[in-house]
Amino acid sequence: MFRVPYDDLYRTLERAMQHLGLQGERAALCARLFAETTRDGVYTHGLDRFPRFAEMVANGCIDVNAEPTRVTGAGASTAAFAIERWDGHLGPGNLNAHAAMQRTIALARQYGLGGVALANTNHWMRGGSYGWLAADAGVFAMCWTNTLANLPPWGASTPAVGNNPLVIAVPRPGGAHVVLDMAMSQFSYGALSGYTARGQQLPVPGGYDQSGNLTTDPAAIEASKRALAIGYWKGSGLSLVLDMLAAMLSGGKATHDIPLEPTRESAVSQVFLAIDPSSLASRADLDAIADGILDSLRQAIPIDPARPLRYPGEHTIHLREENLRLGVPVNPELWQKLQSLSF
Repeated sequence: MFRVPYDDLYRTLERAMQHLGLQGERAALCARLFAETTRDGVYTHGLDRFPRFAEMVANGCIDVNAEPTRVTGAGASTAAFAIERWDGHLGPGNLNAHAAMQRTIALARQYGLGGVALANTNHWMRGGSYGWLAADAGVFAMCWTNTLANLPPWGASTPAVGNNPLVIAVPRPGGAHVVLDMAMSQFSYGALSGYTARGQQLPVPGGYDQSGNLTTDPAAIEASKRALAIGYWKGSGLSLVLDMLAAMLSGGKATHDIPLEPTRESAVSQVFLAIDPSSLASRADLDAIADGILDSLRQAIPIDPARPLRYPGEHTIHLREENLRLGVPVNPELWQKLQSLSF
């Protein structure tokens, strides 16, 4: 790994997006979402994910010119909520998700609570991006997506549920938002790949080897395709209901309908929810509650004094500042390919 200035990363990604056929503001936004994900330390879903994105554009799973459209909606001026169905038309997943969350925020500001159920879209890359987007707008948010079947349900040895990421965001002053961004497995497959590439073992068991034994060997889990669900049967159940909600609310595909080949994982279903708390309490009152919760968290005694407790999203803020100051870590071979647009 070596580091490049964030602006260089962004401009190179923008040029790559234009090379793939995106134009104008869409190319700029798609590049920014990739660049920000990498800047924030989620390397597996930032620059490292670009080759798969390019391959899916080439094989037709991603239509770079498609934009999401509203299919139907519910809500009225007297209602306290509104939810709409949208169709992503197989457009770039991060652009579709960004548009869906922006629409959700607008509905929340109008009705108090807003939602968009998005069908027929593509991988949204880093789900946390849309949590940060909502928190920056001062609203609470929750969003999730289904995926291809890559996680064995509890009691099974073969995949049948998705590693369906869930994001929950709480706005905080000065951009110090609490943003939980988690997959349904103890370690995402991107994280497993990262550990394997670094030659490291997992800190706790993350799945099973091909003999059915729990292991901390990431390569063995990748080979068996038997990642461990968070909370064992609890994570398995949560994955199932998130899939059901996404498919049923959007009218889109469920996990079992999505192609199993990663480079053809397309037409996924997603849900975006936002709550505008301004009619419930003052910003100062909300911040005081959050301050009390986070202060209580920090009073817990850490097992390792060198590793103080942190809330979800706090490490992201640290990495963001560090990478903006020192440069964003990139894979040299991938960076060279990106600069030459040899995808």
